Amino acid sequence: MAEVDIRINGKQFSIACDDGQEQRVVDLAHFVDGRVKDMAAAGAGTNESHLLVLTSIVMADELFNAQDAAASGGQQPAPTMPANAIQITRDDETAIINAMDQIAERVETLTGNLAKAG
Repeated sequence: MAEVDIRINGKQFSIACDDGQEQRVVDLAHFVDGRVKDMAAAGAGTNESHLLVLTSIVMADELFNAQDAAASGGQQPAPTMPANAIQITRDDETAIINAMDQIAERVETLTGNLAKAG
């Protein structure tokens, strides 16, 4: 098992991944970071946790729309993606979900620690 350092919204995280998947995780993190920055630029989120949750929900919505379109034979329009957006496979989706779960756990831990300290 490998470990990769990524940066999302200016914060560094160490993420475990399968050997050989390090660059893919870095690329996925870069994509997520870009989406978080887009949401922040739009004025979404009242704080960092809220911003990350909103970004996750928007990305999940796009993923579900793409899955629905694929399941219905592509009859529904695909989500609008930037021209430089990467295409994701099911393995990529799993890696994204795992990374987001790890980030969410860390945010919850930090939030709990801050609540105890305050």
